[in-house]
Amino acid sequence: MTPKHHLPSNSDTVHWGFWDAILPPVLTVASGDIVTIETLSGEPEDMPSGSAMIVEGHLDVHRKAERGPGPHFLTGPIYVDGAEVGDVLEVKIIDIRFRQDWGWNLQLPGFGSLPDDFPDRRLMHIPLDREAMVARPSWGGEIPLRPFFGNFGVAPPPSFGRCDSIVPREFGGNMDNKDLITGSTVYFPVFNKGALFSAGDGHAVQGHGEVCLTAIETCLSGDVQLTVRKDMSLTMPRAETEAAWITMGLNVDLDEAARQALREMIDLIVGLSGMSRQDAYSLCSLAADLHVTQLVDVNKGIHCILPKHVLP
Repeated sequence: MTPKHHLPSNSDTVHWGFWDAILPPVLTVASGDIVTIETLSGEPEDMPSGSAMIVEGHLDVHRKAERGPGPHFLTGPIYVDGAEVGDVLEVKIIDIRFRQDWGWNLQLPGFGSLPDDFPDRRLMHIPLDREAMVARPSWGGEIPLRPFFGNFGVAPPPSFGRCDSIVPREFGGNMDNKDLITGSTVYFPVFNKGALFSAGDGHAVQGHGEVCLTAIETCLSGDVQLTVRKDMSLTMPRAETEAAWITMGLNVDLDEAARQALREMIDLIVGLSGMSRQDAYSLCSLAADLHVTQLVDVNKGIHCILPKHVLP
């Protein structure tokens, strides 16, 4: 039977607004173990009135945790025995669940995709119906919920020092990829002994682009299986679902992010099928889709999706 662990979100297990290779692990697991990881979402200024609405440990983190340069709460890091620099950490997302019946959406002056068009701060608290799996915003209608972790990955290379939680990079972080839902598997290059995995930034639902700065942000818990892969070597995160492969591109320039995602997909196709790079390039033009992951986190995101059934 696969060993299972539970990692709560509290002031001893959550780091606020940053990634850093020197953070000590809060949990150690064996390769292949499953961890139920609780996450938080919302700085003090984002919270609704009424403590009955707020999950256990959230306000304690506000009071006690060191506040970093970013807004995200990250639970971890988790040390995975056997993970060495140059390995890959496979993160299988078994299940994601809501911890509360509300989420929040924020617009901030100077941020988002249209900062000059929307100069006013606006914070909304949005009810979430967990039984019907819909959000009901104030303007009416219903939005189907599709929860995922916006910000997760492994610790950055030690040479990076402390990284804010805003900018997604080769270790993962704030990728905000709405396709990384229950049933998907994400692969991260390992830059530190033990990999040092963390997760947070729960989203109830988000459109590709996350254009106004935020999704419906909320507290989630998830079951993830963490497995060390010695048979893989990566420089960027990649993912798969039952039906497709996903490669990532991250750059301040959206065109360059697209080129990176495409080159990563060509490499993947060649590695899986033995096709030539030129044939793989044509296959991408015929069958792969490039999506704008997000536009609002300094490094913009593009991800490339290729259906598995088109590979020879």
